[in-house]
Amino acid sequence: MRVLASISCALALCSFAHLASAAGLDNAAWQGLLQRHVQVINDGNASQVDYRGMRAEQPLLREYLASTAAVSQVEFAAWSKAEQLAFLINVYNASTVALVLSGDSQISSIKELGSLLRSPWKQRFINLLGETRSLDDIEQTMIRGKQGYHESRIHFALNCASIGCPALRNEAYTGAALDQQLNDAQQHFLADRSRNRLTGQTLQVSSIFKWYGADFDLNGQGLGGYLASQAEALGLSPNQVQQLLDEQIDIEFLDYDWQLNRAP
Repeated sequence: MRVLASISCALALCSFAHLASAAGLDNAAWQGLLQRHVQVINDGNASQVDYRGMRAEQPLLREYLASTAAVSQVEFAAWSKAEQLAFLINVYNASTVALVLSGDSQISSIKELGSLLRSPWKQRFINLLGETRSLDDIEQTMIRGKQGYHESRIHFALNCASIGCPALRNEAYTGAALDQQLNDAQQHFLADRSRNRLTGQTLQVSSIFKWYGADFDLNGQGLGGYLASQAEALGLSPNQVQQLLDEQIDIEFLDYDWQLNRAP
């Protein structure tokens, strides 16, 4: 009986471990860092990062990234697509903060951490799913690649530590809340008039839409069709929406602000 009880207990533990694995990674450490050191501004449309505070808790950030590095390909594959994507977004954003902290505390732009031969986004320093990867590997190959997630809203969730970037959310992404979180990130980014605004007969939008325009051709109507579908966030009237679809409103891409998104 004791042997049977031991076997039953072992099976129960294995079952529990499987369920925990299937539910994705525990993001409590990253969540805490975000809540303590990310300040939401501009009615939620942007955020600033207290990098001094992040630096003071750098060991905790390292521990979190060690936990993401410990996730195996088998564990990752067992997760839902939403859990996988939330995990990759969190790793990307946490790794970006780690990259900023690896430089001098007085840097004014993440671009200063690159070189003439290699941009910051091509540096391989992230241990992830058994390989050493770059930020570009995560975004361009794992998320946006042919075997990726085909999700345009990730462009409002991935943060590049710059003022021109979408806000770094002050909470971790989770599989359970991912759709709502991505919708929220999209709406707040589009509602930021420093990044997207109608000026006369020209709709001035972030350069993100120039760099990744193909990702926003969701219904065969090109970028104009996507922007028309986001009329409420962009502040467009029904008449302006029709003008946009009829190509009577020009689309212009604003210069990107690469200054560090540092809190004052």
